[in-house]
Amino acid sequence: MALIKSLFPFSFQSKSLKNLLITILIYIVLDVVCGLIVGLLGKIPLVGFLFSIVGWVLGLYFLVGIVLAILHFLGVLKE
Repeated sequence: MALIKSLFPFSFQSKSLKNLLITILIYIVLDVVCGLIVGLLGKIPLVGFLFSIVGWVLGLYFLVGIVLAILHFLGVLKE
């Protein structure tokens, strides 16, 4: 659990509904910004494939972060 907490620090701060919504909003904004940057860099011919993989991994990271925040808020995850 300590490894998950170190990888997803924002996900374990949701103790109230307000904190949960802020955490989800942070992950969504970061996902959009990183998606735009990776999308622009993905147009470079030789390294576009690598940036598409990086974009996929970042999208997965943000999705897991949102799911962990919701599970922590609901009390499913133990600390």
